[in-house]
Amino acid sequence: MFVEAIKRGFSNYVNFSGRAPRWEYWYWVLFVIIVGIVSSLIDSFIFGSDPTEGGFAPVQTLTGLALFIPGIAIGIRRLHDLDRTGWWFLIAFTGIGLILLLIWACMKGTPGPNRFGPDPLAGMTGARPQPA
Repeated sequence: MFVEAIKRGFSNYVNFSGRAPRWEYWYWVLFVIIVGIVSSLIDSFIFGSDPTEGGFAPVQTLTGLALFIPGIAIGIRRLHDLDRTGWWFLIAFTGIGLILLLIWACMKGTPGPNRFGPDPLAGMTGARPQPA
């Protein structure tokens, strides 16, 4: 499912419509964390810098830029799964809104279709995607 979530994240790179179930969102978050750690290590070994101290980190910068838009898109699709508009994503800028977004990201999506599309878990048995 990890690979499926990453494929969905990249295939919906700028798709802000539809719904993303919890497993897709959290596997994407795990992927972004792993890529961030690996890119930081690459920067440390190649450029001998420590990005936490303001050092030169081109690999980490490029990977962060490449994952920024799909991260926002999957976050908005996650909100859609909860039958909330993507505009709620803007509360992240309040700081305290990050806590609310975290709580919502942990909640189960609305069962059945909602105004943002069909239930992404409708064709699944248990927690595994059905083969196409």
